[in-house]
Amino acid sequence: MKAALGIACALAVGLAIALLRSRREAGRLRVRVEDATLNLEHLQRSFSHFAPDDVVEEVIARGASTRGERREVTVLFADLVGFTTLSDTVDPTTLVTILNGYFERMSRAITENRGRVSAFIGDGILALFGSNEPNPWQADDGARAALAMREAQQEYNRELEERGLPPLAVGVGLHRGPCVAGIVGSQELMQFTVIGRTINIAARVEGLTRSHDADILVTGEVQRELAPRFQLRELPAVQVRGIEQPVAIFALDGEQDASG
Repeated sequence: MKAALGIACALAVGLAIALLRSRREAGRLRVRVEDATLNLEHLQRSFSHFAPDDVVEEVIARGASTRGERREVTVLFADLVGFTTLSDTVDPTTLVTILNGYFERMSRAITENRGRVSAFIGDGILALFGSNEPNPWQADDGARAALAMREAQQEYNRELEERGLPPLAVGVGLHRGPCVAGIVGSQELMQFTVIGRTINIAARVEGLTRSHDADILVTGEVQRELAPRFQLRELPAVQVRGIEQPVAIFALDGEQDASG
């Protein structure tokens, strides 16, 4: 009887130890899963700075894909006027501080109007509206973002003046049309980008702001989609390199109050 009791006690102790170890192992496994989940969420948040959320999710699930997709988008291209001259007169640390402050404010104006900053190109900004999902109001969103950028730039210039720094001048071009979106690059470096004539036209229209006394220019393709409340001035059509027909352009002066 004592022997049987001893065996039973030994089995009970063994089971208790096994159960305790199992619980400890389950606890360690749970911690690992939680850490892996946090790391994945951190990776997804970090990667979302470089590509749209749907692209990030596909890359995480299937790896990088070279699949491209044709989309109708409104492209905003912005560039600082005279920034090369400014970079020759301001020390590098101050220059980077000015540029980062500019990018921060312009990016906020774009994202608050349902746009996405696709790339910083030197001191230029490439932003897209309607690239992630169909958006019938993408032209309005792009125009409203451009106006918000103008207001943010004026406010930033007041801050720069208070710090004894030179003001910034910004030119913005808006064009709408088809683009091919996808991940391109090499094994060492890849990025999500958009390709097509629409991008080139937006950049060239932005360059026309220097000679047309307007800081925001939109093409006829954008103008036809804009709500009537946007205030536009028609300018003479221009011949753009690489485009057979002259491009209709309009200066965007403002937006009437919807309540008015």
